[in-house]
Amino acid sequence: MTAHLRLATPADAAAICDLGRRAFVARFGHLYRPEDLAAFLDKVYSEAPVLREVGDPGLRIAVMEDGGALVSFCKIALKSSLPAGHSNALCPMELKQLYTDPTRIGGGLGARLMEWALQMAEQAGADEIQLSVYSDNPEAQRFYARYGFAKIADIEFWVGDHCDAEFMFARKMTAHGDSFAASQQV
Repeated sequence: MTAHLRLATPADAAAICDLGRRAFVARFGHLYRPEDLAAFLDKVYSEAPVLREVGDPGLRIAVMEDGGALVSFCKIALKSSLPAGHSNALCPMELKQLYTDPTRIGGGLGARLMEWALQMAEQAGADEIQLSVYSDNPEAQRFYARYGFAKIADIEFWVGDHCDAEFMFARKMTAHGDSFAASQQV
């Protein structure tokens, strides 16, 4: 079956919460004390905050379904919340989360969502897309590098009392479309 990409609706909140929790715990759960992890998951992946995000005009959430099951999602903020002092961008967007079911990683779902995010950035007139990535996640860093993202700063990500070293990555966009795609054309 081929996964179908569409914008999230309120009916997707429970599935986004479930997938977000499973994906986060599978990759990062071992880093945190159980009480810190539980509090973080409740703050980020409970239905109330996800429903707020789905309805937030400053966010776009795309989901991918396969056989009726949510298998991947991506959240982008039209205005980046990452530290501003590391870039000269005037209108940066932020890729907040790009998560895939842990059993489906490597199957092209992330690539389809990244293409969607780049298209959204172009349509919104963003001059840069920013994201944060865990410093000890070389697989994700290689994935983002394939799309023209590069490290621009060291930042922090807190889960309870635990501070993770994160990298802030950015990718410039041009006023006339995607700078990375344009640079790849002969």
